[in-house]
Amino acid sequence: MRHLPELSQELRQILSRRPQANVQLDQAKCTAETSLRRAILCLRNHALVGKKILCVGDDDLVSVSLALLLKRLFPGKEVASGRIEVVDIDERFLQFITGVAKQHALPIRCHRADLRQPLPKKLHRQYDCFFTDPPYTLQGMSLFLSRGISGLQKRKGLPIFLSFAHKSPDFALRMQQQFVQAGVSVREVISHFNEYEGAQMLDGKGQMIVLATTEQTAPIVEHAFTEPLYTGEEARSQRLYRCQKCAHVSKVGAREQVATIEVLKSKGCPRCRHARFALIARRPSNRD
Repeated sequence: MRHLPELSQELRQILSRRPQANVQLDQAKCTAETSLRRAILCLRNHALVGKKILCVGDDDLVSVSLALLLKRLFPGKEVASGRIEVVDIDERFLQFITGVAKQHALPIRCHRADLRQPLPKKLHRQYDCFFTDPPYTLQGMSLFLSRGISGLQKRKGLPIFLSFAHKSPDFALRMQQQFVQAGVSVREVISHFNEYEGAQMLDGKGQMIVLATTEQTAPIVEHAFTEPLYTGEEARSQRLYRCQKCAHVSKVGAREQVATIEVLKSKGCPRCRHARFALIARRPSNRD
């Protein structure tokens, strides 16, 4: 598409203003190029034009990329040929996406929901595909996959765009077992498809897994979810950060006084108030 450079630049400008990632929710900001790649992948899978799309969590603003791509494909139309909806618990991102949609006349609607609870009934069995970049735990992946499946129409061959970290072979096997349990088939796995700003895992890259519905597709989790969901809840890790000015070492973790590196940066080093730190160690928390 000849307009892709302009579209990529427009996305970079929009994404540069999005809220800060909340790592307690396993949020990690994908790059503008990644967000646009996801939209183009949707188009190539014939799941964009004239379709109704659900984003199960959207701190990556894939909804905006999809809508802007539709607008480029159908210039001059106030509402492009398609509809994108977002479900997320983070009110900051929902407000930001709503504001962008109003400013650019994009066909996006947002819904606030805690995905630990079942997907709201009004969103059931409506969508032609969904995108999700879930918490990087097995239970997080299964839960977000289940909520998205609840929103899909009951048809074979509907695509599911699942972004996930590269994991060990044993973890990948457990993921595949969850896919079998959910009754979805693996259509394509694209390694290093996703790039994230400032992410430390595997050089900030993750895979895109394209799934497809079958006659046996059904949510694995249908009721309220009460188990540990996010990486911090599961691992309870403690991270040590060294101040790049005075070398003071601060402890960061779900069970520490400072829960995330973002909080530490906002407060500054407790000794000198400098706001730049280097990760020097990661280990299990020693608290009960």
